[in-house]
Amino acid sequence: MKLDAQAVAKIATLARLKLQPEEAESLGTQLSNILNYVEELKELDTSAVQPTSHVESQGTPLRPDEPRPCLSIEDILRNAPDAKGSAFRVPRIIE
Repeated sequence: MKLDAQAVAKIATLARLKLQPEEAESLGTQLSNILNYVEELKELDTSAVQPTSHVESQGTPLRPDEPRPCLSIEDILRNAPDAKGSAFRVPRIIE
């Protein structure tokens, strides 16, 4: 399959790319090579291959969900640049 200049121009428009003529020609060749390779892959017999959603079957390692004590308000506010009472003070953004 060889993409013509019109197809490359349409793809560039859809991708919101502005291409110079020499770039369009080079990209057309590269995209054609990619599409040809995909066509080759379609010919492979994958009927015995089980579909996967991830290459690793280990799953996501999670730590046990165990309750732990909270930090105290003093510890939380210790590194705050500005605090008042038990709250963070931030610049006013609404007039």
